[in-house]
Amino acid sequence: MSGNKTTLKRSLTLPLITFYGLGNILGAGIYALIGKVAGEAGYFAPLSFIFASIIATFSALSYAELSSRYPVSAGEAVYLYEGFQLRWLSMLVGLLIIGATIMSSAAIVHAFVGYFKVAVISYLPVFQSIPSEAIITTLLFILGALAIWGIKESVMVAAFLTLLEITGLVLVIWVGMGQMPVMMQSIENIQITNYSFSFIGIFAGAFLAFYAYLGFEDMVNVAEEVKDPQRNMPRAVLLAVIISTLLYAGVAIVAVLLIEPQQLAQSEAPLADVYIAATGRMPVVISLIGMFAVINGALIQLIMASRLLYGMGNRGWLPKWFSIIHLTTRTPVNSTLVIVALMLFFAILLPMVTLAEMTSFLILIVFSLINLALIRIKKRHPHPAGVRVFSVWIPLMGFVTATTFLLLNVIRNVF
Repeated sequence: MSGNKTTLKRSLTLPLITFYGLGNILGAGIYALIGKVAGEAGYFAPLSFIFASIIATFSALSYAELSSRYPVSAGEAVYLYEGFQLRWLSMLVGLLIIGATIMSSAAIVHAFVGYFKVAVISYLPVFQSIPSEAIITTLLFILGALAIWGIKESVMVAAFLTLLEITGLVLVIWVGMGQMPVMMQSIENIQITNYSFSFIGIFAGAFLAFYAYLGFEDMVNVAEEVKDPQRNMPRAVLLAVIISTLLYAGVAIVAVLLIEPQQLAQSEAPLADVYIAATGRMPVVISLIGMFAVINGALIQLIMASRLLYGMGNRGWLPKWFSIIHLTTRTPVNSTLVIVALMLFFAILLPMVTLAEMTSFLILIVFSLINLALIRIKKRHPHPAGVRVFSVWIPLMGFVTATTFLLLNVIRNVF
């Protein structure tokens, strides 16, 4: 091993980094939380996803520009340092992001248990006696080993799983559209006087739905392993957000029109139940896809958090022990093992919704600071060579929307 001479390998192309981001976004959200969002917003759950996508898009554009300006690991921590020149702030934000990623991954593995029960335990009762904690521990052990194996191998696996995720979402939309008469009847049966338009419900759903868009910010932390990062990183970030938004809109509409929202909220494997409602068949395929989807989200976030620890250690913001790279695999082994241990701890300690809300809260703080940093950077270096530059209104709106969303949620919880 060596902490100095061995470097990360640039092996990720535009398609691979786009699938990396998509896998993180899709696996971290829609498969796990569509039912919980419907439980908050009811039939207006699609509006919650649209609201959340607006909040995410402004910050995604800021990340796209920053990733082109500074294509390095420990992305957010570096962006804050370039913006404010405050080492303590960069360290704090880096630790906030690591904490949010750990919480997010812990939430994702809860969703894996739900789909595992539908896809495996329902057909093989011999596994019924296996506790959830054992399933979570085994899953994280496997993912940790894969992350240590190598970045290209890990991301290629993630890209394949992302194709499965997209297939699953398209399948849900397809079978749902086959029930168009049923969905039209559901629209007619919604009595606005009895099921009133609730901004509070839509907002509460949006705060959970925002979690479903997280993932694009993780992409910047593998920038040192991307080919031609100034060109490919911004494109990959934008492609991942656009594709995920289109898929979410379709799935949310189908889900709430085929299943009563409160019933959907109680499901451990919500898209499996949507599939049953649409086809009347056992949801073996969609449950297996759901399992792989959440595995993908956990794997990608594990890779991201380990690279952030590596990047902070490499800059001297954390002990150098975190920046040690294995000579053979050329991956940050120490950082990866620490992240796996923390993911396991929180996955066993806290329920999924709590973990998702904590993730959204921490990331909104980071988004507000990142957008402020870009505003300051733009004033000093408005048009750097070879960088895709957006209007200053983009980070300004990113700051306003993220901060407002965060404050409204604090008020909602307090009062």
